[in-house]
Amino acid sequence: MNKLDPLERNNVTLAGNPQARRAMVFVHGFGTDQRAWSTVAESFGEDFSLVLLDNVGAGQSEPAAFQQSRYLNLGGYVSDLFEVCDALLLQDAILVGHSVGAMICLLAAARRPGRFSRLVMIGASPRYLDDEGYRGGFAEADLKALYQEVSLRYSEWADAFAPAAMGNADKPQLARHFAETMKSIPADRALTVLCSIFQSDHRADVSTLDIPTLVIQSQDDPAVPLEVAEYLHQHIKGSRLALINATGHLPHVSAPYEVVAAMSEFIDGQAPSPKPMSTGLSGRRSN
Repeated sequence: MNKLDPLERNNVTLAGNPQARRAMVFVHGFGTDQRAWSTVAESFGEDFSLVLLDNVGAGQSEPAAFQQSRYLNLGGYVSDLFEVCDALLLQDAILVGHSVGAMICLLAAARRPGRFSRLVMIGASPRYLDDEGYRGGFAEADLKALYQEVSLRYSEWADAFAPAAMGNADKPQLARHFAETMKSIPADRALTVLCSIFQSDHRADVSTLDIPTLVIQSQDDPAVPLEVAEYLHQHIKGSRLALINATGHLPHVSAPYEVVAAMSEFIDGQAPSPKPMSTGLSGRRSN
């Protein structure tokens, strides 16, 4: 069992308003780290205390914490999230997750009913593989080819995958940064994480969720078809689906104010004015 301090292990950053009654916890997806939330998180900094973390194996998380046996599925990440929230004595926090981070949040909320107050899921998928009566967006052959590319040519794969996933060809700097964060992850570790994502099937967990949930989906997501977002909306009791004016799999990076507007309407019933924010998060690291 991992004995590391969870705040150090996950490189937790505390920001926003420390006196706020409400907390918001951000969990990133594959190939990014907590920096991907910069603009979105800071937009809520006046009204919320903010908790940002790096999933083990990503960003500035503790390298020694990555044990392959713990992270062969999403359970290890869910346990990590619980430990971070327990260490900070969080109750009724709003969980915000992107891609696999959104599924980590969903599993956490489903397994501890009453612990969290709301859930925001961006570009989430409970299953990536196509199945009878279900379109996940990938065939078995697609995933085999992906694993082979990652195993043999990880750097080249990352350079090709980043612009495809990010979209927004008019903003090439976003794809370049995404490629660099992916390539900062060792290839063998990235393969483990990708397998834990693409081999998962959490459709049974989706229907057990009983928490106000917002599903945010961009107009054209190459990793998650609209049908998946509709599936989540249909199977999560009382959920909302927001199809925002954005493209690509990382709208919180490429169109952060669209994400902020959808979140604000969901949380408080009104959308804020899209005014510019600074690019860095003010606050302190846990360590």
